[in-house]
Amino acid sequence: MSSVSVGRVLRRGACAGAVGALVVAGLGSGAAVADDVPQTDELAIHSPYDVTATVAPDDGVAQYRPLVLGLTHSNDTFTLTDGHLTVDASGLAGVAEVAWPATCAPDTAGTVAVCDTGDVPNRYNPQVRLKVRALTAAALGAQGTVTYSAEATGAPDGTIVTTRSNDTTVTVGSGVDLGMGTPQDAAGVAPGSSLTVPSSITNTGNETAHGFSVNMWATYGLDVTTRYPQCAYTGPDVNGTGFTTVTCSFDTEIAPGATVELPEPLQLAVTEHALYDRFDYDVEPAADVTDLDSSDNSRSWHITADNTADFAVYGTEASGAAGDTVTSGFRFVNHGPAWAGDISAGDPITTIDFYAPQGTVVTSVPKTCHNAWTSGDDPTIAHYACTLPTWAKPDLDVGFPFQLRIDTVVPDATGHVTTRAYNGTPLAFDTNTANNTAEVIVNPSA
Repeated sequence: MSSVSVGRVLRRGACAGAVGALVVAGLGSGAAVADDVPQTDELAIHSPYDVTATVAPDDGVAQYRPLVLGLTHSNDTFTLTDGHLTVDASGLAGVAEVAWPATCAPDTAGTVAVCDTGDVPNRYNPQVRLKVRALTAAALGAQGTVTYSAEATGAPDGTIVTTRSNDTTVTVGSGVDLGMGTPQDAAGVAPGSSLTVPSSITNTGNETAHGFSVNMWATYGLDVTTRYPQCAYTGPDVNGTGFTTVTCSFDTEIAPGATVELPEPLQLAVTEHALYDRFDYDVEPAADVTDLDSSDNSRSWHITADNTADFAVYGTEASGAAGDTVTSGFRFVNHGPAWAGDISAGDPITTIDFYAPQGTVVTSVPKTCHNAWTSGDDPTIAHYACTLPTWAKPDLDVGFPFQLRIDTVVPDATGHVTTRAYNGTPLAFDTNTANNTAEVIVNPSA
């Protein structure tokens, strides 16, 4: 068995903005720690590195362009409230102006504002939506800068602030800017159902797009059922990743400010194998035209099905005399019906703990296993942790052979093996826990 990288499919849709953060003190966030160990939190500003403000036409004013911002924090054992993001747009003087939303309170000059973000989430979502537009007298290529700082309350030390500001460079430019709206994640979806993908395409640039391309990626539990003649379809590769890839080329023109739809609604089938799934798609102007703002070209739609996967482990029995080396270990099987994969972080979907039988010494381990002995373990019992790839498809059956040297013959020497989530918690989707643990016996008496 070999580990499989999720590749670019699981990396697509990641936030491309700059992140400014402050580590308060102590250890990392997220995991439960002892009461006497100092905890930390991290407040991060999500902002784009650069934004293009389209040049004003000769006979009018420029159109507004979006500048989207947000805050996150990393320690989910704390609730951060009263988030405030300070936006300093004074560096845009002579280049562009900002339209402030109702959640922002600008100063008398209208160039610096404090924006209320409310509670600060762990996962990024847009909280402050500004608009910028080039001044009438601003020439192509002119640049200005927007800077930020932020604070919130509820961190381990009370108020948490960022100590440095990230910058967004605003450049006056001209061109095509294609983008799509952000879909809302879907949960509790029934296997066998059909979903319509939000796929309207808008050109917020100041030039016409003469055609566009669309690329799509669907994970194993989804099937792209809409078939456009302008597209090529690959997969699902049931013996590989199981992903479906679609590449399309459309000659539809999109004028500045116009919105178009695909020739017919884009449909996905939620298959019987669906569980934690993801559909990624992006749009680009045709003919290698550079898009003014790539931040809204790619979208990632997370779809969670109301389904289960039955992870099971099976032990072995072996016999030998003192000094013999025997092959022992266990098997892992996914009885389905769902596949299961970490489609966000790309971590292994499960860890399998193996504790060797008494009186044996482990001399060889599978390549995806490592020594996991901790101070809480019995020092006479070897403990190894084994991982699977990022996903486990239905009917996956993997053996983990260990070589054990019998130093002392102990009748019915019993080790055990247990499957669990990679982060140590129970497997929430596995409702049959009876087969999550098995025994490995050396020299059974009967």
